[in-house]
Amino acid sequence: MSHLSRRDLLRASGAGLLALTAGGALAACGDPGSGSASGGDADTGKVTVWSWATAAVALRAVVPAFEKDNPGITVDVQDIGNPAIWDKITVGLAAGGQGLGDVLHIGCDYLPGYLEKFPGGLADLSAFGADAHKEKFAKGLWPVVTGKDGHAYALPWEANPLGFFYRKDYFDRAGLDPTSFATWDDLTAAADRFKAANPGISLIGINKAANPSPDLDFVQSLMQLQGAFYFDLGGRITLGSEPDVRALTTLKHLDDAGLVADAPGDQGWATLMKAGKLAVAPMPAWAAHYLEAKFADQHGNWRLAKPPAVTAGGKRTALVNSTHLTVAASSPRRRAAWKFVEYALTRPASVNAMFDAGGVFPALLDAYGDPLYARPSDYYGGQSPLRTFADLATDGGDPTNYSGDYARALKLASDAQTKVLLKGGDPAGVLRAAAQQLAQQTGRTVA
Repeated sequence: MSHLSRRDLLRASGAGLLALTAGGALAACGDPGSGSASGGDADTGKVTVWSWATAAVALRAVVPAFEKDNPGITVDVQDIGNPAIWDKITVGLAAGGQGLGDVLHIGCDYLPGYLEKFPGGLADLSAFGADAHKEKFAKGLWPVVTGKDGHAYALPWEANPLGFFYRKDYFDRAGLDPTSFATWDDLTAAADRFKAANPGISLIGINKAANPSPDLDFVQSLMQLQGAFYFDLGGRITLGSEPDVRALTTLKHLDDAGLVADAPGDQGWATLMKAGKLAVAPMPAWAAHYLEAKFADQHGNWRLAKPPAVTAGGKRTALVNSTHLTVAASSPRRRAAWKFVEYALTRPASVNAMFDAGGVFPALLDAYGDPLYARPSDYYGGQSPLRTFADLATDGGDPTNYSGDYARALKLASDAQTKVLLKGGDPAGVLRAAAQQLAQQTGRTVA
């Protein structure tokens, strides 16, 4: 389902990380205190903010209140476009920060690469007091914005907890209650009963051939439910670890049971959904509105629950991706830029104004007290999907380290998944081979 992931709306695919330079520290940006709060930071003037699509719309929603409360600072939010923004940020960082906006909107799959490849390129926000907000965000996000020195280089904005959307009507036909499934294997065990009641209906759709692009969102989410990913927090490779093998094995079991439909091409998943051929959508918070808008004729049939765990007694929450605001170290207005970031992301009124304007589900825990998160939806049979996601975000998840080599890991993991789904490959064997290839390509150690 990667063709519909938030990377197409509010985050990046990771492929641009291959363009990052392999070595060398970034030349000092601005004054000798680059990246710190020291030395001539202007706290007034015009702050330029780089973002894209609906996120830019969301950011503009908070500008009038910010400018009123911070006289002397004006804010210009620019929609750079996606993926154009990643090229511009990469080129700017490689050029010592020249031409960058003051505030940069960066996804979780790019931030680690920028910190690794361009040390000194992003401002040290701990020097401005960012650490005071550490406990205000969904658990698992602070390590994502923290550098190897333990300092914060961004603040979390968007959090995407994983949800389990399901077609209640299809499961009712089979006499099954999806909220009773403790693990994904419970769904596999109910395959015959489900299929007998719902001929031609699958649980999930996967682009098995990964053509034209990888479709790893589901397997990655199964990894993240176990607190695992392609790399650990120290940057070591975990692609062949037991949790990763369990994730791919879980998908194989679902496929062997006839519950996985092939969703070829960029539109395969949407085509299956539109035809009512899928009973489950394991997707994060942004999908709540997306499903309602895209598949309006399925009004009243969908419900939302916590995702099943991968193992019995395992975790049922995961933050599958996030986006953040950071400040360019080269900005001569770092202090003013920080004021905007802090104002936008640490105040419930601000993040909820942005959520209302641009649909960016906030990482700020205090935001969830707003009545809007309890609002029922007829599309979901009177459920409040935002309340469910707020609860999931409050539970939080384990941090995910995308590292600067996410694109390479994604390609190798995708090839492994294709070998399993189309060629009968053994999940353990193909993933461990992929881990060795990733080590050869990156020089990283296999954990």
